[in-house]
Amino acid sequence: MKGFIEWFKPNAKIKRWVILILIGIILACYGMSEIIVMEELEPIQLLLIIISFIVGFLFIVTGIVFMQKRTMEMLIESTDNRVQKNKKNININSLIFNKKIYAEGPKIVIIGGGTGLETVARGLKKYTDNITAIVTVSAYGKLPTTSRQMLKTMPIDDIKNTIIALSNNEDVANKLLNYKFESGELKDINYSDLTFSAMQNVTNDFSEAIKEANEIFNIVGRILPVTNDEMTICAELENGMVVEEKDKIPEIVFDKITKINRVFIKPTNCRATNDVIEAIKEADCIVICPGSLYTNVIPNLLVGGVYKAIKDSRAIKVYVSNIMTEPGQTDDYSLSDHIKAIIDHTGKDIIDYCIYDTGEVAPEYIKKYNMQGSELVQIDIQKAKNLGIKLLQRDLACVEDGYIRHNSDLVARAITELVCDDLKYRDKQMDPQYMLLKSKLEYEKQFNKIKNKPKKKKVQKNKKERKSKFLDKYGKRIESIRNTDNIKRMNMEKIRQEEKQENDEQADFIENVLEKIQRDKEKNNK
Repeated sequence: MKGFIEWFKPNAKIKRWVILILIGIILACYGMSEIIVMEELEPIQLLLIIISFIVGFLFIVTGIVFMQKRTMEMLIESTDNRVQKNKKNININSLIFNKKIYAEGPKIVIIGGGTGLETVARGLKKYTDNITAIVTVSAYGKLPTTSRQMLKTMPIDDIKNTIIALSNNEDVANKLLNYKFESGELKDINYSDLTFSAMQNVTNDFSEAIKEANEIFNIVGRILPVTNDEMTICAELENGMVVEEKDKIPEIVFDKITKINRVFIKPTNCRATNDVIEAIKEADCIVICPGSLYTNVIPNLLVGGVYKAIKDSRAIKVYVSNIMTEPGQTDDYSLSDHIKAIIDHTGKDIIDYCIYDTGEVAPEYIKKYNMQGSELVQIDIQKAKNLGIKLLQRDLACVEDGYIRHNSDLVARAITELVCDDLKYRDKQMDPQYMLLKSKLEYEKQFNKIKNKPKKKKVQKNKKERKSKFLDKYGKRIESIRNTDNIKRMNMEKIRQEEKQENDEQADFIENVLEKIQRDKEKNNK
């Protein structure tokens, strides 16, 4: 009854079709009644009755069809967040089509931890419901929080953040899962720790508790802990020292002037869950997400059974490279160094494709990272190709809150295009999954298209004077930064000279005073 009343609200756009059906019924009934009542019919009257009946029947059919279509549109409008945010630029027909795409989308497994995993998950949920996020279960050597100590729970920070990224309403999920009680007996207890502790007690199994969380929070896809055991991630440095706390690695690396030799996990007999192995075997695409190479990415691949399952899988294996190096972990690492580190820790045949950024990041932000010890990851294409990796260059970077991040939409689009290309290579252009996914890609490109495109600059006739796109885009900023740096250097040099002059004057003054004291002393002695 409530749904029926919704039809007659303003802007429902369904009353017109109800009226059309009623008019059709009246015309059809009129035609039928005329045939029944009238004994003799003239040809003209008979023609008008037939036309009345046909028009009435067409009105009924048209009204029913469009009323059903509008009902489905209303359902989509009430469940798709993009419609609520921007109703003017939405094609409802595409959104209706999307519901089928989500259900029949490719099976994609994403592996990692931290913000990199969240970013990839957030983008891919627009293309498929069949996402499996395999997440690290580690406190990274940090002491457990008061909440964890009291409830004796596993470290679930990565799991919690991935649930938020895959939820249909991220704002609400974020506020709820990060809520901390401020008073009463539950003071300093996190809602997420309390919830997972209760579910673990009910199910008597950590993995089962996470499965239940997938249902309770109604997320897109599912989240699986890579193992039921809590892992400790250890880094062995080149000088032989072993560090078991993530936050201390950069400090110790800098102090000891050394590098990370390898990472390993404790206990060494950690085994992946059966669900994780099964998900990898059934996947159409496996994505190794960007993130801290030695603490977020590699540890998941070291869990027993994971590497073998990935190697044996027939899925497309993709690695999304980092944009910036990480101080104390990947200093001076190039693209091939990142790939080689993964291969050295696991083995070959774990990466087919590597998606890397174009590197066109605003210089101001690069300088900010340079001051913290980070650099753009250098793209040494030939060395990476020598490792047997196919490279894909994409514009992936964006700036969020002053930090350089991967754009979740662009990363997801690049991965989805790879899946489409693979289906096309296998002559599956007529496969429903290919057609639906291709349609979704085209729609997303139109939806995210920037309206005000910058005008294309005229190509210079002299090729020798032609500048790169990067210099065209950021040349003035780079020049401005250089001028600012030169002014700072000049000011610093001026300050140094003034300080030196002042110190020299003070030294001369002290020397004169000492000489005077010496003279007075000699005079008194005489």
